[in-house]
Amino acid sequence: MAESFLFSIAESLIAKLASRVFEEASQVLGVYDLLIEFKETVSLVKAVLLDAEQKQEQNNELREWLRQIKRVFYVAEDVLDDFECQTLRKQVVKAHGTTKDKVGHFFSSSNPLVFRYRMAQQIKDINKRLDKVAADRHKFGLQIIDIDRRVVHRRELTYSSVIDSNVIGREHDKEKIIDLLMQQNPNDCDTNLSVIPIVGMGGLGKTALAKFVFNDKRTDECFPLKMWVCVSDNFDIKHLIIKIINSSSNLASVDAPPVQQNLNILDLEPLQTQLKNKLTGQKFLLVLDDVWNENRVKWIELRNLIQVGATESKILVTTRSHTIASMMGTFPSHILEGLTQEDSLSLFVKWAFKEGEEEKHPHLINIGREIVGRCKGVPLALRTLGSLLFSKYEANEWEYVRNNEIWNIPQHKDDILPVLKLSYDLMPSYLRQCFALFSLYPKDYEFNSSELTAFWGALGFLDSPEKNKTPEDVANQYLYELLSRSFLQDFYNLRTIYLFKIHDLVHDLALFVAKDECQVIKSHLQNISDNARHLSFADKSLLGNLITTRSLAVRTIMFPMDTSEEIDIEALINICVSKFKYLRVLDLSCSTCMTLPRSIGKLKHLRYFSLKDNQYIKRLPDSICKLQNLQVLILGCTELEALCKGLRKLISLREFRITTKQSVLPYNELTNLSTFVIVSSHNLEYIFGGVKFPNLKTLSVFSCEGLKSMSMNVKDFPELETLSICECDNLDLEVWKNNHHEQNPKLKLKSVILVKLSQLVVLPQWLQKTTHSLQSLSIAECDNLEVLPEWLLSFSNLKTLAILDCPKILSLPNNICRLTVLESLIIDGCPELCRRCQPNAGEFWPKISHIKHVHIAEPIESEEEEEEQEE
Repeated sequence: MAESFLFSIAESLIAKLASRVFEEASQVLGVYDLLIEFKETVSLVKAVLLDAEQKQEQNNELREWLRQIKRVFYVAEDVLDDFECQTLRKQVVKAHGTTKDKVGHFFSSSNPLVFRYRMAQQIKDINKRLDKVAADRHKFGLQIIDIDRRVVHRRELTYSSVIDSNVIGREHDKEKIIDLLMQQNPNDCDTNLSVIPIVGMGGLGKTALAKFVFNDKRTDECFPLKMWVCVSDNFDIKHLIIKIINSSSNLASVDAPPVQQNLNILDLEPLQTQLKNKLTGQKFLLVLDDVWNENRVKWIELRNLIQVGATESKILVTTRSHTIASMMGTFPSHILEGLTQEDSLSLFVKWAFKEGEEEKHPHLINIGREIVGRCKGVPLALRTLGSLLFSKYEANEWEYVRNNEIWNIPQHKDDILPVLKLSYDLMPSYLRQCFALFSLYPKDYEFNSSELTAFWGALGFLDSPEKNKTPEDVANQYLYELLSRSFLQDFYNLRTIYLFKIHDLVHDLALFVAKDECQVIKSHLQNISDNARHLSFADKSLLGNLITTRSLAVRTIMFPMDTSEEIDIEALINICVSKFKYLRVLDLSCSTCMTLPRSIGKLKHLRYFSLKDNQYIKRLPDSICKLQNLQVLILGCTELEALCKGLRKLISLREFRITTKQSVLPYNELTNLSTFVIVSSHNLEYIFGGVKFPNLKTLSVFSCEGLKSMSMNVKDFPELETLSICECDNLDLEVWKNNHHEQNPKLKLKSVILVKLSQLVVLPQWLQKTTHSLQSLSIAECDNLEVLPEWLLSFSNLKTLAILDCPKILSLPNNICRLTVLESLIIDGCPELCRRCQPNAGEFWPKISHIKHVHIAEPIESEEEEEEQEE
């Protein structure tokens, strides 16, 4: 199925060849005519690719033809990348090179005369290969199909949270589960811990039902402590203990992103002690969602640790396996069945039409009944196809879904991949290869938009942004399209980033469509396909598989982030240099290496490099500054003594995340930098001081305890939109105070986040300079903040205001209703303020009741107040 990426690759090649940069550079090198010839042949092939992709299922010869085209396209991409590398290197040598650099450049293989000859030969070879393959297109009778690149219709999406009206046909199931939760454990059970399993195939809505039950007010009244843990396929005792502890410490709803403690550094024994302290004597409800473990020994080990609670405690388990349910359950399993035909049609209609609109299209409803019949009552399938047809009113579009041959693809028992595959086939071409990369991550992985933007961008999967747009804007558009097609779930808009997960069945689909293009290596005996481009290793000990692979076209190498096994980084990088010279992504997160080899500078095509959470590296080789294509550099190295002095040579760098032991950052003007994150750099005292960041949009400074000053001028940060400061207790928060000499300095800040700042008593004055730009203000865990100023009411574009765990704040500005565009108000962990803002009771409620989304946490009563109420 990887051949379905071909159209996107062809578009990317044509876009590059049509750019002014390539046109001018190719004329200088004398290869312009050759590139024009190549572009014309690619255009001829592209014209019939859509027809070829649709017909390949039933034609093996056609499928092989597409594979040959793909190989040539990939070689062409690599040659054009060489072209770009040469251009970037010339820019660096011209701007920053010494005389020695320039002489060495002349006598190297990158000498213009040598490079011109080599480039011409490579392009001639590609043209010859492509001409030969393209000539065969006529024998397949392929037709030219125009692509419809319309963006899917956006709609108000609320399914990342379970709202009663969105859960159709499960009221009876909910009542049965709640009835079981109120019962005592059966007398013949060998444990005092009650376990209720919910069992059903993937996509039936087991998790939705569990959330439906979990959020019911009756469970709040019955269970003082409620915890939600997603288990998935990693039933590791230590990880589960950490998840349970974190969940027990998190008072938010299951549908809010949990606050996580960093407990990974603790050994198992102190973790067990913490767990017992949390649960002993407590009457709790614990949901273990999506359990795959069939090892009874592991289950009993976990059960013994958590059965210290009150005897009325309950565990609710969701699983696809009857064997697992039988092993864990103390009550008979609740078997979740498919929805009835009536409920299925209701759910399908809910996702296919705007409310009430279905009455205008009875002919489509008749076709919809047949489509619903094929879904066999599976809510995920109904939602997916309903979303696919949303705002489409032509009968032929509905008939295409009903009649498509994709339904006949052989599947394992109970699979619904044909339903999801059909939705994938109708996905715009630019989304397909982005979607396929989900297969490289483990199930139940929590994605964030920043990570995906960097990954997709490094591999060239993002379309060139339009004017006034950024790659982040393009990636966010892709995510919203995937969301609107029901491919994403648990989607949270945190303003600066999005968090989400994908359903297990959607993950299965990603594996299916990616096949050997993307491979997850899980065994020492697993061969790496000759066609593999993107590799993810389930275990760091599987490095040896790279040595034996014959594939030289690998572009991505990722290792898991949750292992501590040692890995020979020098050996890995030397393999990459010798075998994978076109590597774009190298993720070495959590590695235990102490040094990097100088040879890393030879990976000139590398765009994404991560050393996140490395605790050993003290120095970096200067050769890392030779990576002129590098777009993302993550140096989360807690022992790093100094950054390289030549970082300014990284002229393509857009995202830079660092942890360092330095007290002052070296002077480096990174003109293309868009995101800068400084974290856990405890020795830093002063940053910036005149360094210019002309394109910086996001700045985050976390856990820099020694930081005293951020000397920032508006003219040095002209495009800054997001500023986050967290846990910097010694920092003077008037970070823009040196701008008094400027005439009416204007900040473009759209989002400000202030967290764990004990010195924050009043909001900093510079915020007043953002009255016309600020859209989101979040303040959390600022124990000494006492008041929100009246000038906050002048923020004409403020859409989100969040105040969390700021106990000294007693009130809101009196005329808060003047914030007419405010859409979301969140108040939690502020006892007196929460009390005064309660619906229908608090004095501030009439002033905020017009706001679209209001979340006011229930105030926590003190012990004295609880005693008075009891009396």
